[in-house]
Amino acid sequence: MGVGIIGCGNISGAYIKASRNFPVLDIRAVADLRPEVAAARAAEHGLVAKPIGALLSDPSIDLVINLTIPRAHVEVGLRALAAGKHVYSEKPLGIAFAEGKRLIDAAAAAGLRVGSAPDTFLGGAHQTARQLIDKGAIGQPIGGTAFFMCPGHESWHPDPTFYYDFGGGPMLDMGPYYITDLVNLLGPVAQVLGMTSMARRERTITSAPRKGQTMPVHVPTHVSGSLRFANGAIVQIAMSFDVAGHNHLPLEIYGTEASLIVPDPNNFGGEVKLKRPGSEWEDETVALPYADGNYRSLGVADMAHGILADRPHRASGALALHVLEVMEAFDKSSRTGQVVEMSTTVERPAPIAQSLVNGRIG
Repeated sequence: MGVGIIGCGNISGAYIKASRNFPVLDIRAVADLRPEVAAARAAEHGLVAKPIGALLSDPSIDLVINLTIPRAHVEVGLRALAAGKHVYSEKPLGIAFAEGKRLIDAAAAAGLRVGSAPDTFLGGAHQTARQLIDKGAIGQPIGGTAFFMCPGHESWHPDPTFYYDFGGGPMLDMGPYYITDLVNLLGPVAQVLGMTSMARRERTITSAPRKGQTMPVHVPTHVSGSLRFANGAIVQIAMSFDVAGHNHLPLEIYGTEASLIVPDPNNFGGEVKLKRPGSEWEDETVALPYADGNYRSLGVADMAHGILADRPHRASGALALHVLEVMEAFDKSSRTGQVVEMSTTVERPAPIAQSLVNGRIG
């Protein structure tokens, strides 16, 4: 499929490099609001840079990968749909559930598809954890924990302001990785109970080139609470830009027969461990593909194959919309003090093993 990329910031290089693992993806142009940035990225990777309008009007491009900042995801996605292109967005799908739903509804009306990051849950380690749960290795799922906590992104990102602006914050930034993987493992979320806080209303940037500058904080920077899944499992979760360090593992899942350690959902690989009563933690063999590198185009490739074969794709708009509603519910619950019932649901994505040909996606 002919692919165009809109948004040539930090993450675009990872997408372009990873796309070379998937012959179904033919990147035919890149674009950015800043033409010089698009030109530099194109030169770096031997691609063609175009203005955004020219990319959207190019008949050779079937699918647009939207790597703009979160606040622009829906606006750019709607433009791509209006141009007759399928669209795959970086996470989150949008910065509010209502606007995310606009994108999904527009795609349905146009007969086009929407996909969205993260696709890390398709990595071999996370699919191995999914296999273990599906075959009953942990028994009935009871609960779990999900933790991402750090001091913030101003120590490393060259322009971290958007992480603290509307549409940013730890839940919308990192929550998609954790909640998407949890839905992959446990199914849809039914209820959310959350609390949020903002430790500082202004933060100092310590990374180049803006070292020493201050930036305002407009969103909660510490979010915690509980997810009750439709299957009854209850998962405690915390996402924070206010924590110096911690010793929690990223993901643990507990069942009636065993406990399961799932690796960092921001990566495709990692160690998967199982512990049964009376035994030690045991390493589980990760034999499924896409566990040995950064494959941040795997979800796009699966979407392209899905379009060509007329089958559902896994990193779908429906999944991303459900995750967006879950994330938004933390703020709503914090403000009201009430449990928030989800209005959306979604089926667990099919195991990726069902689409492997000679051990790779096909």
